[in-house]
Amino acid sequence: MREIIIIGSGPAGYTAAIYAARANLKPLVIASSVEAGGELMNTTEVENYPGFPEGIQGPDLMAQFQAQAERFGAEVVYDDVASLELEGDVKRVTLGSGETHEAKSIIVATGSAYRKLGLDDEERLSGHGVSWCATCDGFFFREKTIAVVGGGDSAMEEATFLTRFASKVYVIHRRDSLKASKIMQDRAFANEKIEFVWNSEVTGITGDEGVTGVILNDTVTGEVSALDVQGLFVAIGNDPRTHVVHGQLDLTDDGTIAVSGRSSKTNLPGVFAAGDVIDPHYRQAVTAAASGTVAALDAEEYLASLPQAPLADASENELAVVTH
Repeated sequence: MREIIIIGSGPAGYTAAIYAARANLKPLVIASSVEAGGELMNTTEVENYPGFPEGIQGPDLMAQFQAQAERFGAEVVYDDVASLELEGDVKRVTLGSGETHEAKSIIVATGSAYRKLGLDDEERLSGHGVSWCATCDGFFFREKTIAVVGGGDSAMEEATFLTRFASKVYVIHRRDSLKASKIMQDRAFANEKIEFVWNSEVTGITGDEGVTGVILNDTVTGEVSALDVQGLFVAIGNDPRTHVVHGQLDLTDDGTIAVSGRSSKTNLPGVFAAGDVIDPHYRQAVTAAASGTVAALDAEEYLASLPQAPLADASENELAVVTH
């Protein structure tokens, strides 16, 4: 029986592991067999994480997170969660290998996944002009022409933010009207750097070492055209990774795990959640790490509140003292 199991190995999961391990809780981290390290494993230069004034590569940052957690005694398993049993005093985690682990508490830090266009070149040019995070990568596009795909609030927010750096920002939307709130639309329409490309879908991305343009398909006429850009930001939403807790933990209207106030406490005692899986808005490495801290402290407090197992009675005849 373990004190704590942490599901997820992004900034939230590893920060929770660091705190839990330093509290001598010997956490087990389920890091995934194919997506260990979270979204930062797909990021090149990270310049906005405190403590790295020269920047750091995303995979290198996550390697340091893991090394710090392991230094204090966290154990990392590269496997996927097949099923969870979260109710009751004993939580059970069954892995893809069939192995089952039991713990008194669980931290769910499974993160979220950006929705993608599904194009082969999207993956090939990820980190080389294709991005899903303006806050993370906008700085690299100073005085360049870029495009944002999407029509919701997040797309308008990304496009408006990117005008701080880019010389021009195209917003590509497959309809002739936006889904974004009126205030976000008005802000984007009023920005002289933003130009809208209506009734258009991105069907291809060009460039060898970096993005040089996108191929567009007109959703009304079927006409195919090319647009020269040096960057493409995909802002069509993201999905919290909550599939392993469906039917057990309460979710918000945004699809994230519901927690109580600023805590990490879910609707089940002993089950906590942290990082992007509870955050539909900020989704930054530093906010996820802070959330992992909260979860670890909440879990530690919960474990301390549990009744301690009574010591077994033993008579003097049952005790043996060996002297030399």
